[in-house]
Amino acid sequence: MAANADPSSARVGVEICSTTLGAVVLDASDKVKVARKVLLDMESSVVDQVVGLLDGLKGDTGGATALGLAVPGLVDRNSHRVAYSANMPESASVDLVSEINQATGLEVYLENDANAAAYGEYTLGAGRGSKHMFYATLGEGVGGAFIFAGELWRGAAGFAGEFGYVPINSEGIKLEEVASAANVVRRTKERFYQDSTSSLNALPNHTITLEAIIDAAANNDDFAQLMLHRTGSYVGTAIASVINLLNIERIVVGGAIMRAQDVVLSSITERAKEITFAPSFASTSIAAGQLGENAAAIGVACLASR
Repeated sequence: MAANADPSSARVGVEICSTTLGAVVLDASDKVKVARKVLLDMESSVVDQVVGLLDGLKGDTGGATALGLAVPGLVDRNSHRVAYSANMPESASVDLVSEINQATGLEVYLENDANAAAYGEYTLGAGRGSKHMFYATLGEGVGGAFIFAGELWRGAAGFAGEFGYVPINSEGIKLEEVASAANVVRRTKERFYQDSTSSLNALPNHTITLEAIIDAAANNDDFAQLMLHRTGSYVGTAIASVINLLNIERIVVGGAIMRAQDVVLSSITERAKEITFAPSFASTSIAAGQLGENAAAIGVACLASR
């Protein structure tokens, strides 16, 4: 981390996803100066692709001395490497920090993507003004992160916030098994034939995507809305545990599924209210993230320049 980073300099954050690379450059007033996203070629070097993306942004990154790098996996705080990634298992064999530093001269700060997105929302998004916050992300996977008094809380081994592993029923079904993007699509495909009126029936089975479900719901497709409502209810069940245990001030929910926030957020809130200790629920606010798909890149840019 660049402890002596010039606060007037541009700040740069890159998020590595399983299929894309996203980058943002923040100016001195915390505004997104430029945002860019490219497809990730898993047959080529991730390091080379990150460096290539940064080369294309050189005109906007003047004065930057540090790079924030958000990854979809567990980060070992001692070795500054990816310890485990379900979506990108090969990343654990690459010393991303050292190799990108050698190629660019930038100090590289490595962070879990959910932690990075949480910090982005806390600093510049829906978490602003709160002291304590929990962030949940619903996308390719389901993750979470805690911020207490402005600092990420990592737990004993650095792996706090594994929200996707929270069980949502007595059979031990984990939240990620029903609420990740792929599992929302799976559940929808398994059931959509039961509703012949759904516009999704007009699509070949293999073209049903999360985006198609969200678009159908936005066009008042009752079945698509039902599937998203149930997803929100599952998430609300898990969030109730966070509220009951921690009486946390602010909960922010982000990720791709929150494109349908009108349906999902209300379902989360309704379910959490049903099963949460009433005084705790009354002192908690639940909000949709404000930074969208750039949350992790923005957050890790801020972390790298602290």
